[in-house]
Amino acid sequence: MMNPLFNPLPTSILMLLCAVFLNSTLMAACFRFAKRINNFSIVDSAWAFSFLATTWLYSALSPAFIERRLLVLIPVSLWSLRLGLHLFFRIKSHHPLEDGRYLMLRERYAAAKGVDHGFFWFFQYQAWSVVVLSIPFLIPMLNPEPGISRIEWCGAALFLIGVSGESLADQQLRNFRRKQPGRTCDHGLWRYSRHPNYFFEVVIWIGFFLIALGSPYGWCAGFAPLLILHLVLNVTGIPYAESQSLNSRGEEYRRYQARTSRFIPWPPRS
Repeated sequence: MMNPLFNPLPTSILMLLCAVFLNSTLMAACFRFAKRINNFSIVDSAWAFSFLATTWLYSALSPAFIERRLLVLIPVSLWSLRLGLHLFFRIKSHHPLEDGRYLMLRERYAAAKGVDHGFFWFFQYQAWSVVVLSIPFLIPMLNPEPGISRIEWCGAALFLIGVSGESLADQQLRNFRRKQPGRTCDHGLWRYSRHPNYFFEVVIWIGFFLIALGSPYGWCAGFAPLLILHLVLNVTGIPYAESQSLNSRGEEYRRYQARTSRFIPWPPRS
């Protein structure tokens, strides 16, 4: 039970306000850098790195015991650094070419209020999304009780499974593309799922939710893995990736779709 003398509301409001200021400032700086290099794709990497800065900010303001802060800081730092660096080097390898999503946004913003105006606010929306999705990290940081519960250890274990699977999927895809550029990767984890990287990303966020669930009001963090799942399945994840793959690899990718699970790893159909 949380100490009844401790009121988490003022602390949580302060931490969230600081997080909004931090992320808005970071994304404003990132926008200026993206303009200078004329490549707005860099926002993907900045978004991932922003969780590292946000969680360390929460830790600095947190009343939680060091064990619980580390239980949040270590997984989030590992995930944020790995994903941020993976995206950074992918963007760098294609520079000065911009990701297709941002080319489409350029056209949309140019027809509206202007490219700079549109992308500035797009970067700010990314900043605010970081704050919203950081709530699973905020909640344990508000828990001053000592000791780590079983559900929190289960969350840490699930995180390790997720980050290991995602790292392996990304490495297998890089190795395949280096040897067979332009072909459809169906080796390793990609034999069992068309998007194992996205599957394990959702597993990671379920792990974060379980860590939050060990603290009072942890159930409030349940929206985060559901939101990530929705984005992956229906918005910017799988739909865009599959559209690009069909455009570039055509019939080969259709055959891959016919035999391979869309999301959850599963033995391929014959």
